[in-house]
Amino acid sequence: MDALIGQTPPAAAGTAVIVEGDQKTFMQEVIETSRQLPVLVDFWATWCGPCKTLTPTLEKVVRAAGGRVKLVKIDIDKNRALVQQLVQLGLPLQSVPTVAAFWQGQVADLFQGALAESEVKRFVEALLKQAGGAMPAADLLGEAKTAMEAGDAQGAGELYGAVLQEEPENPVAWGGLIRALMALGDEAQAEEALAQVPPALAEHAEIAGARSALTLAREGRAAGAQRAALEARVAADPADFQARYELATALNALGERDAAADHLLDIIRRQRAWNEDAARLLLLKFFEAWGFDDAATMAARRKLSALLFA
Repeated sequence: MDALIGQTPPAAAGTAVIVEGDQKTFMQEVIETSRQLPVLVDFWATWCGPCKTLTPTLEKVVRAAGGRVKLVKIDIDKNRALVQQLVQLGLPLQSVPTVAAFWQGQVADLFQGALAESEVKRFVEALLKQAGGAMPAADLLGEAKTAMEAGDAQGAGELYGAVLQEEPENPVAWGGLIRALMALGDEAQAEEALAQVPPALAEHAEIAGARSALTLAREGRAAGAQRAALEARVAADPADFQARYELATALNALGERDAAADHLLDIIRRQRAWNEDAARLLLLKFFEAWGFDDAATMAARRKLSALLFA
């Protein structure tokens, strides 16, 4: 796992993306540059306490953007004439910190006050989206998903690890890494990765899904050894719901998702409330583990809806 998390994402080509600005350079560094890539302008002051918190956060997020956005820092006390001109143009610079986002020579968005890193990141992501781009992490996550779908779990794991190197609190990357390790047959490393997930992400859907997948895999291994016996019991007595339930768990662990879902659906069809709704609850756990956009999830969900609302 350490090898996967330790991978470094591809570096973006480009010149300095964090610079000091003033009245002489504002047109070139902000207005003209914003015609090619989005520019954040951080209006700050040495006496401003919140500025000392916000500016390092802005720098961190901009560096993570890999050259896709630029940060220009302007000390309002050293550039009073420029600030006055911008105020006359409608920019609310009466208080700092104020961050204005420029795109195509115009102010595209702004915020005031010291935001948390997650909020700054969302602000930059929205700006990049407006400019037709995205953070490098979004590209890496897309590549990782494609790799997993193509059966390249090793490549996917490395890409998820690259995202975590830059964004250690990215829940999609954590969930993807855990699933990639499982696909590689390394459940011990997957368990270790799950234990390293930041506590704040513990209940995120991506993490919950990965956790469910691990739990089901453990349960399924035990049932998998009994597959032949379970299939014989179901063949002998189609109403042996406990055997069907255990067989569904085994089939899921073996990757036979459609068959696993069908056995649970059969229980629901025959006796919906069996064992305090156990079949439906396990099916919902499967959906969580498989992912809500998984083909098997969507197919089984349609069948479940037809049964429940018939």
